[in-house]
Amino acid sequence: MSAPSRRQLLIGGALAGSAGLMMNAGRVAGASPTEHPGNTNPSTAAPDGDGGVRHGGTSGATFRAGQQVNHTANGFHPTALLRDFDYGTTSELPDGRTLREWEIFAADEEIEVAPGVYFPAWTFNSRIPGPALRCSEGDRLRVKFVNGSAHPHTMHFHGIHPAEMDGIPGVGRGIIEPGESFTYEFDAIPFGLHLYHCHVNPLAEHIARGMYGTFIVDPAQGRPAADEMVMVMHGYNTTFDGQGNQLYAVNGIPFHYMHEPVQVKRDELVRIYLVNILEYDPINSFHLHGNFFDYYPTGTRLEPSEFTDTIIQAQGQRGICELRFPYLGKYMFHAHKTEFADLGWMGFFEVTE
Repeated sequence: MSAPSRRQLLIGGALAGSAGLMMNAGRVAGASPTEHPGNTNPSTAAPDGDGGVRHGGTSGATFRAGQQVNHTANGFHPTALLRDFDYGTTSELPDGRTLREWEIFAADEEIEVAPGVYFPAWTFNSRIPGPALRCSEGDRLRVKFVNGSAHPHTMHFHGIHPAEMDGIPGVGRGIIEPGESFTYEFDAIPFGLHLYHCHVNPLAEHIARGMYGTFIVDPAQGRPAADEMVMVMHGYNTTFDGQGNQLYAVNGIPFHYMHEPVQVKRDELVRIYLVNILEYDPINSFHLHGNFFDYYPTGTRLEPSEFTDTIIQAQGQRGICELRFPYLGKYMFHAHKTEFADLGWMGFFEVTE
């Protein structure tokens, strides 16, 4: 008899939602074998009023107890990542254009993705997601990629560039082996919201392990001033079976923005650079409570395509959401695939004066 699928377990209630997954994921095949202080025993899950075990979402034992991961040990903090744009080092070219340069490295890191759950990640610059690289339309870009990982990697940028700069096996430099480096160089076109990721096979695993980041090209004329932030939607396949994810997140850590709501000001323009890089699930979504937003798919047009409170993105799709919050208070945002929300993809905006 074959083992039940992830969704069969979820439907049947055999998994204790985010609580049970978080408590067991560190012990499943492929996850970190190291025992860490604070690893949680499933038997300690808080019972509900009927003596059963609470399930996922805001009723999950791990979330309800207020536990959080060790951001200092992880080396990054999802709240800081929201507004952390990397403009590189700039100089002027002979033709008057701006040259932007970055050095990006690949590193294997053990990241605590939920309390007591340690995920063996492959990363850009030791964080998930990688740095949000930002430039202006027409800039010359020079990205030195250093592979400090034990695995072969590349950097593949979405956008327009010569074939030899595409960062895929068998074209141009191709695969960058451990200990090697390569410099990608191209012009920043077109303007919009893009992404980069590793493109080495098995591609799904390289992406699912954490090899991705945001690549923003501002239009030459700029955009209206706003409180800007990046949200990268993704998941964690903690069993490494390639069949689906056990945890879902924005900017690295499930449920983080429930613990630490995103702070925004009433009536101030908010601009969200929203990217979906989720593996093993065909689509993802973003839903905002109590408000509507203008949506700019891929950010390559300056006029919005719709005014809505929910959008859907396939893997690799992205778009810009713009809105002003007219009322004070806390407003939830989450995937409207509710299974994803129950397993970590949910948070709050907190609107203040």
